[in-house]
Amino acid sequence: MDTYLTFVLGEECFAVSVSNVLEVFQKQPVTKIPRTPEHILGIINFRGEILPVVDTRCKFSLPASPEDKHIVIVFETNTIPKLTIAATADAVQGVIDISSEEIKPVPELGLSYNVTFIQGAVRKDETFILMLNIDKVFSAKDLAVVQEIQPTEEQTQH
Repeated sequence: MDTYLTFVLGEECFAVSVSNVLEVFQKQPVTKIPRTPEHILGIINFRGEILPVVDTRCKFSLPASPEDKHIVIVFETNTIPKLTIAATADAVQGVIDISSEEIKPVPELGLSYNVTFIQGAVRKDETFILMLNIDKVFSAKDLAVVQEIQPTEEQTQH
């Protein structure tokens, strides 16, 4: 059995291993940055580190939600090197235990987002939960956006 954090985006329920979750913020001010890709809402300061905030609805081709109606989840990937990145969700549902035998493959039919983001699905209490492959959803390219916009020493002195 592994433990997963479940969260909601629109009508869909997703799960990610709690080992990849560093923090969940109910209200977190996001600093907007000009000239960033559409799916990057801005940046936050997380324990002294500047992290990009990914608009998960945008990344998954889902309709936008009001900005003040989301939570921010900070994830750490399993990649080498590890990446720390923040992403939005509509709400956290809870923490559940799921055995690997419960996870079934997901057919590509009807998904509006990249199917490599999903590693399987589980049915719990009449609800389908899509298991995210966190290493595919968030990439070094998302983090590079922040590195490109770090203020120069000259900009911080003004």
